[in-house]
Amino acid sequence: MRKRITLLLAITTLFSVFKMTAQTPFQQEIWIGGSLGVNFSSINFVPKVWQGMNMGYTGGLALRWITEKHLGLQAELNYSQQGWKEDFTDNPNYEEYAGSHYERTINYLELPFLTHIYFGKKSFRFYVNLGPKISYAISESTSSLLEGEAANYKNEQHDMPIENKFEWGLCGGPGLELRTGVGSFMLEGRYYYALSDIYGNKKKDEFSKSSGQTLSVRLTYLLPLRK
Repeated sequence: MRKRITLLLAITTLFSVFKMTAQTPFQQEIWIGGSLGVNFSSINFVPKVWQGMNMGYTGGLALRWITEKHLGLQAELNYSQQGWKEDFTDNPNYEEYAGSHYERTINYLELPFLTHIYFGKKSFRFYVNLGPKISYAISESTSSLLEGEAANYKNEQHDMPIENKFEWGLCGGPGLELRTGVGSFMLEGRYYYALSDIYGNKKKDEFSKSSGQTLSVRLTYLLPLRK
């Protein structure tokens, strides 16, 4: 199912590229710049692991190519902090130790390749970015404070470094863009759902599913290379 979704999205993206390059009357635009933002992430574990959202940071470079009215492509190269957080607040096994916590932060280099769809006037626009993303984990770190039963209870994931450093999935979300004489300013919300697992998912493994999901809010600034 995951492969079918990815294949369908890849075909749609390629169709958009061919469609855009076949039309020439539109005055194409190329923009380049950077972004900064905040991530709120978790991991879908099966069996379930009680979690909150782990906050991290994201930022990087962006290249946008507008090739026809209301449609373009956007590629990015980002640094992104993701992972999960166990604060034990809602876990019935640790009711007496709600102050205990465990956090795992995974640092990724990521490459989203997005279809950019926009609406509105020249100076103010509403847009949606949607497409696949591939990532590679360059490092990871933990932070924990475990007391009482929280320290003794079996938590296999606490001692397991991630096994699959390469990650891939789908991302997208809406945004607002303000174009000015000094560049373009954007505020965007984005959701990412991983179609891969950070741990092995065979019968002998601890988890049959360990895929990430991330909500992010980012500010982006772009300057025109061709307008």
